[in-house]
Amino acid sequence: MRALSARIDRVEKGSLAWKHRIRPGWVIETINGEPVYDILEYRFFCSEESVVLELLTDKGKKKKKTIKNKFEDLGVLFENPLIDKAKSCRNKCVFCFIDQLPPGMRDTLYFKDDDSRLSFLHGNYVTLTNMSMEDLERVVKARISPLNVSVQATDPDLRCKLLNNRFAGDLMDKMRYLADNKITMNCQIVCCKGLNDGEAFVKSVRDLASLYPYVASISAVPVGITRYREGLYPLEPYEKEDCIAFLNQLEALQKELLETVGTRLIFAGDEFYLKAERPLPHASDYEGFPQIENGVGMISSFREEFYDGLEEFTPKKAKLSIATGKAAYSLFSEFAKKLKSKGVESTVHAIENRFFGELITVSGLITGKDLTEQLTGKELGQALLISNNMLKADEPIFLDDMTLEKAQELLGVPIIPVADSGYDFLEKIIEIGEQPCKENLS
Repeated sequence: MRALSARIDRVEKGSLAWKHRIRPGWVIETINGEPVYDILEYRFFCSEESVVLELLTDKGKKKKKTIKNKFEDLGVLFENPLIDKAKSCRNKCVFCFIDQLPPGMRDTLYFKDDDSRLSFLHGNYVTLTNMSMEDLERVVKARISPLNVSVQATDPDLRCKLLNNRFAGDLMDKMRYLADNKITMNCQIVCCKGLNDGEAFVKSVRDLASLYPYVASISAVPVGITRYREGLYPLEPYEKEDCIAFLNQLEALQKELLETVGTRLIFAGDEFYLKAERPLPHASDYEGFPQIENGVGMISSFREEFYDGLEEFTPKKAKLSIATGKAAYSLFSEFAKKLKSKGVESTVHAIENRFFGELITVSGLITGKDLTEQLTGKELGQALLISNNMLKADEPIFLDDMTLEKAQELLGVPIIPVADSGYDFLEKIIEIGEQPCKENLS
């Protein structure tokens, strides 16, 4: 039997739980008579207009609380945010990025989750390989939707090979069950040259399209290859001509799907266009950016917002620097020229990824060491702008555990994280111009 672990860590002041004198340290044992094993069951049971909580206090006493919640959140946070343990991945994917991490990084980076709850709550991708029929039924019962599904291939044999899991071939059966029960899914295909592209890719897209509208979108992103691949499957990087051929195939599928289901459905990651040296699609072609968090359409969205905001952009004169990965260097160089006409002098620095290797060109994998070593001694102006995806989501720390404070100390200039938004980029520049001019002269 699974252990109950719905121990309350914090009660928000003024919340329903606070008003009913529920305290940190107490354990919610049941809601409306149902045991609470994870955060999704908690949310599902609390969706009733009235809930009866059976609690165990920190003194070991039993208490019962009846709350008329009118669908309002109770306002409790748990010691373990999922309540239950996160499910770990049972696969050994040939493209797994975690297997390509060097030793010595923080422990949390090496944990491979494959948990539908994290997919629903945080957008993580799940393979469904560790989900039984009972698990799928729970997803349907609790209306855990949308789910982000890591597909890679719909051909059973090929998927088993890609995931190194002989039980990975029943994906379409599981997805069909979810679609039949109106669970929405966003899908990802990590493209590995010579493995799941070409005709295998076409088959995967058409198979997934058969589940539309419950397969709401599909992203195709190139596999990330670091310099730490010794002993791993010999993957090859996509070169310019490979990317051109892949995009031609993908765009033909988009045209086909527009005619048959009324949506492009499949979208390529920005990196494919950058490597192919082809213009990125217009923002409207991404149909609302369903997979922007996966690097699909991020540049087009950022560019659209930048130029929209630039029309009313009236900053004070400023001198600053921008650090980005090699992939986005041309984009920010384009912006720098436009900013100059507004009285903003900006220098763009493309940071080479020495930590993971030169094939990694995105900003989100730049370490504090690479950033500071490559910018030390350069005139950075009043401030240095970086993408906030270089840092942990909940803490100002780079991937290599260097703190933002330490990086600022080494470079002698304020470092300002910017959200993936052209509007936020312009707002941060306005803020820099309003500060007293104190340039880094190192």
